[in-house]
Order: sequence, then C-alpha cells, then structure tokens
Amino acid sequence: MEVGELTVEVFIALVELFKKSLGLPVRYAPLVSVLLGVPVGILYLDVDLKTGIVYGLIIGLSACGLYSGAKSITK
Repeated sequence: MEVGELTVEVFIALVELFKKSLGLPVRYAPLVSVLLGVPVGILYLDVDLKTGIVYGLIIGLSACGLYSGAKSITK
C-alpha cells in the first residue's frame, strides 16, 4: 500500500467521523475532505507548494469520490 492510498483511506474515515460525531451535513463532506487534503498535501508530502496544493486537492477529491462511488455501488 502506498502513501497516497493510505491517505485517502484516512480522509474517508475522518470525514465519516465528522459526519457521525459532529453532525456534519453530507453536502459539506467534499468540502471538508478538500480542506483537510490541501494542508496535508503541503505539509506532509515532500514537494514544493504548488505541487503540494494539487496533491492535496487530488487526495481530498479522491477520498470523497471513492466513498460516494463505493456507496452507490453497494446500494
């Protein structure tokens, strides 16, 4: 498992935690995922600022897309 895959899974878990424990409305889940992804992309990954922002966006959007895709398949 690579760092990106692990990060996406952690983001899915964090957003679900926000939704269930803090009552985050479902429509804000992608926004929270992206807002968590950008700082992680900048601070956690060893890349320049622009690349970190792009990677953070990719990680955040992947997390919300992966969850909604899996959810729609299981229904």
